[in-house]
Amino acid sequence: MPCSEATPTISPSKWARPAEDAMRLCFVWLSEPATAPSKRSVRAMGYDLYNAYDHTVPPMEKALVKMDIQIALPSGCYGRGAPCSGLAAKHLIDVGAGIIGEDYRGNVGVLLNFGKEGAPGWLSRLSVRLWFRS
Repeated sequence: MPCSEATPTISPSKWARPAEDAMRLCFVWLSEPATAPSKRSVRAMGYDLYNAYDHTVPPMEKALVKMDIQIALPSGCYGRGAPCSGLAAKHLIDVGAGIIGEDYRGNVGVLLNFGKEGAPGWLSRLSVRLWFRS
């Protein structure tokens, strides 16, 4: 397009909302200490999941962190577990093998602690993002 042509602009507030806004994350509690998934804001990219039990992950170790919920992802989507950026940056905490298939109904969660100190259980908040399959 030549630079001399006027290009119409659209205010970001008028853009079509992405399909993710209409999606719902269905879940079932598997235990009393389980916490419901939550979004930090209306436009948040994904849901935060929380571990159900307090424990410490030793330095440079990994642990299966149980959320004690089952999730049902929307059709055509998969879940991707990713650490919250603040936890990753401050405490060197990461998530391994973070893909959750659309049909998986198990209790999942893996926490990797690459830090030099033990990671308390409350640090294991994960962000699960929903992505469309192509």
